[in-house]
Amino acid sequence: MENTNSLRIIAMIPARFEASRFPGKLMEDLNGKTVIRRTYEAALKTNLFDEVYVVTDSDLIHNEIVNNNGKSIKSTKKHECGSDRIAEAVMNMDVDIVVNVQGDEPLIDEESLSKLLKVFKNDPGKSIDLASLKTPMMDSDEISNPNNVKVITNKDNLALYFSRFPLPYPRETNSGVTYFKHIGVYAFRKKALMDFYSLPMLELEATEKIECIRYLEYGKSIKMVETNFKGIGIDTPEDLVKARKLFPTD
Repeated sequence: MENTNSLRIIAMIPARFEASRFPGKLMEDLNGKTVIRRTYEAALKTNLFDEVYVVTDSDLIHNEIVNNNGKSIKSTKKHECGSDRIAEAVMNMDVDIVVNVQGDEPLIDEESLSKLLKVFKNDPGKSIDLASLKTPMMDSDEISNPNNVKVITNKDNLALYFSRFPLPYPRETNSGVTYFKHIGVYAFRKKALMDFYSLPMLELEATEKIECIRYLEYGKSIKMVETNFKGIGIDTPEDLVKARKLFPTD
């Protein structure tokens, strides 16, 4: 297993059965295996983690993983977001870095995850609280779409702000600026994650409905790592059809 400076690293896959746009999507068939099982097995195959868990409030999802020799943790509380669900699960675990892997992203990119973990390898002073991914956007419709969270950073690639609005605002049409989409894969120091769990939501997070803003509002540092990996997030039945074309049948 590839590890990072003897840090204990685990992957957590938060998994809700009820999804607003596509309820039950994680239990849909993806060429012989469920979406959540595909994601779990893809995380294992990266060999980047000491352990991989699904954390869920659903008996169906929990049993799907456990009955196929996987590891799953049942949430005991109702949670508003994936970070809270993961924080409850790791509260009493001996772990240094926790990676949040999206349950509806079965096409996990090992290279991007490895880049996230290198952030902590290159941070002996522990100045970085968490790391996340960004990818460039070129299409104007993609940039203006509020479902795509935009991120701006400083010269050291530390996040300054996240927004559903185009950032920076294009006052001049040919400014030459590159817009970046935030990809919601995170690697946390455990302390930063537990701090998030204990701190109340503030106005900016509540307004934008973007959970990582809470870290910025409380002074946490977020290192953004650029990637060209797009992935396929299964948010709709149409996304599932696209994903089925990319997997062999088991």
